[in-house]
Amino acid sequence: MELIELRELQPEPRPGRGRLERANALRISPARRPGPGAHPDPRLTAAPGAGHRFEPRRRGLHTWCDLCGDFVWGGGRKSLQCRHCSFTCHYRCRALVRLDCSGPLGTGDEDDGTEQALEKDTNVDEPSEWEKAELDQAQVEQRIKVYNSQINSNLFMSLNKDGSYTGFIKVQLKLVRPVSVPATKRVPSLQAGRPGPRAQAVKRRTSFYLPKGTVKHLHILSHTRASEVIDALLRKFTVVDNPRKFALFERSEKDEQVYLRKLADEEQPLRLRLLAGPSEKVLSFVLKENETGEVNWDAFTLPELHNFLRILQREEEEHVRRLRHRYARCRQKMQEALATRTPG
Repeated sequence: MELIELRELQPEPRPGRGRLERANALRISPARRPGPGAHPDPRLTAAPGAGHRFEPRRRGLHTWCDLCGDFVWGGGRKSLQCRHCSFTCHYRCRALVRLDCSGPLGTGDEDDGTEQALEKDTNVDEPSEWEKAELDQAQVEQRIKVYNSQINSNLFMSLNKDGSYTGFIKVQLKLVRPVSVPATKRVPSLQAGRPGPRAQAVKRRTSFYLPKGTVKHLHILSHTRASEVIDALLRKFTVVDNPRKFALFERSEKDEQVYLRKLADEEQPLRLRLLAGPSEKVLSFVLKENETGEVNWDAFTLPELHNFLRILQREEEEHVRRLRHRYARCRQKMQEALATRTPG
């Protein structure tokens, strides 16, 4: 698997602000970089998280818990979701939530609320016709020259000797739910004394809401896949959530309407960038939660699938046990009622 270039780039000897933009393209500002030594989210407190309004989760059947990070089965019967900030967790994890609610979606950000009203997920995973274009080497070289002549910074694309090319993509992180990073301190339990097993399981994770408007430039290869871009972004922010909790979308504007399309894991963002040109209205990239309601089971490893089967078997056995117990009690009540009556 090809690796995304994550090292800091040296600025080229060119005047203007483009030099500074290129030099900082792959560097995370220390003030915003979560992880060991970073300041925790001020909404993360020792007391139970305030402001949440949890309800049984209705959207989709499967997701990941924002507290413990484990896979959640069974939709509304197994998970809760805050109607304001979309924090999602197991029923059993609710009492351990320490992160305060970020408030109803769209509050305090008029621009974001306006865009949400215009935004439309097309639910079409197939690329457009222009995105399917196959370019020969001469066409790639020509497109790169045109692209570089149109940008107003020095985040250029470069053609390599082997026919591949490198360049920059900008990804906007529009995450509604919190993300988790390695904890810097122990998460307190609700009761005094020794913490329970669930508290011990989550004490290595700290949740926080990513600041709105977070944008990151990545320097990638032409054959870098969408799934690799997601992995790289999570590594840069030291996020420990499962990568399948997220999805990379392409965003386009047309006729005062914003359209979104979820990229397949194998699609190549830099190739799409070259085909679309530098205009952010024609094409931009957004990282969002993967809320399609479907699970790509082929993406899981064999140990994970075996573990899921064991969980499914335990849940099935528990469901059958409860069902048998309910019918047995009903049968017992009927038999007791019959015993108190005499024929005729």
